[in-house]
Amino acid sequence: MNNKPAILLIYTGGTIGMVKDFKTGALRAFNFDQLVERIPELHMLDCSIETYSFETPIDSSDMNPDHWVKMAQVIEDNYEQFDGFVILHGSDTMSYSASALSFMLENVHKPVILTGSQLPIGDLRTDAKENLITAIQVAAIQENNIPVIQEVCLYFEYKLYRGNRTSKVSAELFNAFTSPNIPHLAESGVNLRINKPLLNYAQPQSPFTVHKQMSTNVMILKMFPGIQQNVLEAILNIKDLEGIVLETYGAGNAPTEPWFLTTLGEAIKKGLKVINVTQCSSGSVHMGKYETSTELKEIGVISGKDITTEAAITKLMYLLTKTDYSDFKVAFEAPICGEMEE
Repeated sequence: MNNKPAILLIYTGGTIGMVKDFKTGALRAFNFDQLVERIPELHMLDCSIETYSFETPIDSSDMNPDHWVKMAQVIEDNYEQFDGFVILHGSDTMSYSASALSFMLENVHKPVILTGSQLPIGDLRTDAKENLITAIQVAAIQENNIPVIQEVCLYFEYKLYRGNRTSKVSAELFNAFTSPNIPHLAESGVNLRINKPLLNYAQPQSPFTVHKQMSTNVMILKMFPGIQQNVLEAILNIKDLEGIVLETYGAGNAPTEPWFLTTLGEAIKKGLKVINVTQCSSGSVHMGKYETSTELKEIGVISGKDITTEAAITKLMYLLTKTDYSDFKVAFEAPICGEMEE
């Protein structure tokens, strides 16, 4: 009897799935049906691997909620047959996808690991092989036939992160991602070390549920010195706009000029959801710590606490389609799957 964990490898697109044509030098999509032939090291993993490829590989820059739904659908359709899932994805928007899937895959009791690479799988110095092999290995880790990882994660350059806590920070380094406000969940070295106290688990009896509705009537607005009233008004009056992630200064500060607060306050009264996140690379929003954020709190701006921009915008997209809460502010400020502090 074969009790090896079964892993489904889902290729969506991105650099990791490219090989160089030796005649033309151009990059083309890798045939994942030949995966084990090209990477014989996979034979050494103590798991079985099957592959699923998107018919048309998606460049990371073209990623959108419809593609997230497709990923979620593949996982839902294969959830009972496999013990874990590894999604190969372009690195540019990987943090957005990992964040979105963490909300869409409610009560997931199996690992969903996103990974990719900075160089193509066929490149001499590629980081693709290590990222792919270890992501699969992490997805296959079990204790008493139960997966150790039971959440949506991102694996890159020897580190496993909670997916909805990550941001891409380098376009060139192999160490391209960071988790600014919580430590990484695991690190691959001579041994694979897992920081078990940090792992997130849904209640065992909670049913796995896939959510496939995401609002796209949202946007991100970054504060900058000199922002003008007509610019802010034009943005807030965009047709059908439902929510904004406002990237503010420091611990959540924004201009205190009357026109700014009045314009924002009027939009909030009309039903616009405004989430306050810091544009700093790490740290948290503390509404009311300074006078400049106290007034934002008073007009109804919602605190994003220590959430990343990527998780904030995808959580906003997710919650805007839900009706099972009485207060949107309370619903957003409460963590759903480890994406923010309590």
